[in-house]
Amino acid sequence: MRKPNAMNAGTQEAVSERSFRNALGLFPTGVAVITALAGGVRLGLTVSSFTSVSLSPPLVLFNVAKRATAFAAWQTVDRYAINILSEDQVIVSNRFASSGSDRWEGVPVLSGTTGVPILPNVLAALECTTYARYDGGDHEIFLGRVVAISSHEPANPHPLVFFRGRYGKLSPEVGAAAPLSDPLFPHGW
Repeated sequence: MRKPNAMNAGTQEAVSERSFRNALGLFPTGVAVITALAGGVRLGLTVSSFTSVSLSPPLVLFNVAKRATAFAAWQTVDRYAINILSEDQVIVSNRFASSGSDRWEGVPVLSGTTGVPILPNVLAALECTTYARYDGGDHEIFLGRVVAISSHEPANPHPLVFFRGRYGKLSPEVGAAAPLSDPLFPHGW
């Protein structure tokens, strides 16, 4: 194992954006599309920054780049849906990750219980209301309270996975149970 670089007292070494991205790329994530309405206009954004925060109350978060074309519109939304993609939805992910074209053209839309647009055939859609927002450097952190969940709950869900800048699939060998009886995880994982 390599030793971390030693730091001189009173100085900080800069971490390059590329080395930071490369290191983060070693952590596999799922892929989700965040959907919302802003002034009657549909918004959609692909993220791999989605994570759970709290079980009680049920809180989740995602990040939006401040340089994103629709960033100002995202700042106005008070409800949104987190659509968790399956491995056969690479095209959907790419569509909402691109800029310029109408991301919604030809996409069938469902209406969630809160009125936000929901994508069809996703593994799950978590409808949220704004709980808080925070400055996150070149991103804004959106913390949402989950108020409704719709899920297809397939017997063998196959989530879309992102790793080292590429889409991937879970190995069929994955299946070891999480330590449910561990005192550090009283509610399981």
